[in-house]
Amino acid sequence: MSTIANLTPAPLWKHFAKLCEIPRPSKHEDKVVAYIVDFAKNRSLDVKLDQIGNVIIKKPATPGMEDRKTLAMQSHVDMVPQKNADTEHDFLTDSIKPYIDGEWVTAEGTTLGADNGIGVAAILALMESTDIPHPALEALLTIDEEAGMTGAKNLQPGHFEADLLLNLDTEDEGELYVGCAGGVDVNASLPYTAEPVPAGHQAFKLSVRGLRGGHSGLDIDKGRGNANKIANRIIDAALQQIPELRIASLDGGSLRNAIPRESFSVITVPAANTAQLLDIAQQAIAVIKTELDNEAKLDIALDATDAPASVMDADAQLKLIRIIRCCPNGVERMSTALEGIADTSNNLARVVTENENGNSRVRIQCLVRSLSDTARDEHGLNVAAAFQLAGAQASLDNAYPGWTPNMQSPLLALMKDVYQEMEGKEPEVKVIHAGLECGLLAKPYPNWDMVSFGPTIRRAHSPEERVHIQSVANFWDYFLKVVAAIPTAG
Repeated sequence: MSTIANLTPAPLWKHFAKLCEIPRPSKHEDKVVAYIVDFAKNRSLDVKLDQIGNVIIKKPATPGMEDRKTLAMQSHVDMVPQKNADTEHDFLTDSIKPYIDGEWVTAEGTTLGADNGIGVAAILALMESTDIPHPALEALLTIDEEAGMTGAKNLQPGHFEADLLLNLDTEDEGELYVGCAGGVDVNASLPYTAEPVPAGHQAFKLSVRGLRGGHSGLDIDKGRGNANKIANRIIDAALQQIPELRIASLDGGSLRNAIPRESFSVITVPAANTAQLLDIAQQAIAVIKTELDNEAKLDIALDATDAPASVMDADAQLKLIRIIRCCPNGVERMSTALEGIADTSNNLARVVTENENGNSRVRIQCLVRSLSDTARDEHGLNVAAAFQLAGAQASLDNAYPGWTPNMQSPLLALMKDVYQEMEGKEPEVKVIHAGLECGLLAKPYPNWDMVSFGPTIRRAHSPEERVHIQSVANFWDYFLKVVAAIPTAG
């Protein structure tokens, strides 16, 4: 089996293979930033870091292209760190292990990082080239896109001369994106009292695994299961018939922008109710599996485990169960202007118990998205209100704007023409229910005419992430033809 570095186009895959070797989870981009800076310096390219840590690289036009408009290109250097529970991997120190699986490249038990490593690799390959005609180029490689868009949020004016920007961060070949949803985090904290495990109680571990998960924007309309909702439903069903049931711990989901695939809970019940608990759980599991017929790999297990150190007080655990039941999850509203596009949604991303310095709490994290900034904030307040009614503290944080479509964009017209000439048909022009950095980039650079595109990537933000090999080659060819077609200035 050939390595991915030997795939076509070799210049792009060479750089992506190198990126896979460098740990680069969100908020830990130092190693990949240092690599890119060294890459640029070793090739005598103009490179600098801005005040937040974004990498900016510039390259003069090739001979004969000096009269063309300057072109900016943008991708983010971080990746979503997701792995299967049975995979041993430290995203801070270990390399991603990509491999070829038929027509696709995927990774062993972890996210691949094609989102947005393919885009970064394409930019590096063009910057390194000596035989590809291009206008003056400016590259913006941002940090921390996946966990907060920190790099884009803190970008300042004055770094770039370009009026045109290509964002290389979408996931369907043949589609051009000209708008995206904005988002806001809803963070909640419910305090509870840690009490001794009642005498005579048996502990059980409830494990929810095997859900498809995925991107909380791109996949939120697919009707996929949410591990936090499933675990809560089973626990509540048991509590209805076994009032003495107590929750000891919860750990569901991992990242705000990933649909939760796994949840692990520890509960206790009187030893006399053990058989009853198992029977209730099996009935609930059978119903859930019937309902979620699109989740063929869903695996729910309830197994005896060691006694926990403490349990949650009964009043707080009832509030928690009601909170999770009431919390909206999934699509709130479909767009009336854009057929088939989610307008507003919420992802119940993370539910975890924490005990620090004698203080016990349940921490809940959601990500609300919307094509409308006002609808984003309104739905965020609705989600927060559900938590507040139960006595939890809740706040809206880290809001970022959507990207308003410009259907009269000259860059869009150029890219449609290039695609038509290549493929004999027009590309699809779309708006995406996910966060692209373009909405934030427009604030310091309102003059930028922006279009986003990329190769075909599936299951981003999950360990099943994969990128289609032929689509990468097609994406590269299209990218270079767009670069060559940039018009003259003036």
